[in-house]
Amino acid sequence: MFIQTEATPNPSTLKFIPGKPVVEGDPRDFRSADEATISPLAEKLFSVAGVEGVFLGADFITVTKDDGEWQHLKPAVLGAIMEHFMSGAPVIRNGETEAVADEGEFSEADQQIVTTIKELLDTRVRPAVAQDGGDITFHGFKEGIVYLQMKGACAGCPSSTATLKHGIENLLRHFIPEVNEVRPV
Repeated sequence: MFIQTEATPNPSTLKFIPGKPVVEGDPRDFRSADEATISPLAEKLFSVAGVEGVFLGADFITVTKDDGEWQHLKPAVLGAIMEHFMSGAPVIRNGETEAVADEGEFSEADQQIVTTIKELLDTRVRPAVAQDGGDITFHGFKEGIVYLQMKGACAGCPSSTATLKHGIENLLRHFIPEVNEVRPV
């Protein structure tokens, strides 16, 4: 099994591409070993000293490290991913439900605006963010402000503020005049 690795804009996060599907449906973001109990793969990755975050996308895995060096951590992460896929174990344990999509907070009067925001996020933003090993989710719209959460490689990335403010905010404001600002959750 050959696992490709790619750098992400976040120097603390690497993207691992195993060449096979990872999760179906919505991506999964685990920020601690306690959160990872539904995923044998995430549990295995958290057992590697220095791993502080695991994000499972459709066909990739991003791993966020603490202060250690990738040159020491990468071989152990690659070994854990390879061992998991060779074992045939599921990525998410049977019987565990898929992540429930949060509809976010907004007023009924803003339903059409929110539908357009979500459509733009799904078609134009999420694919680009996934290329960098992350995801973005809608959390609300109130008084012209869109609330979004960055996940995976994008969570804590030094360029995430620029992505939100200059990229996503400009895109949404261009297509939706009611949007005044984008803020992280």
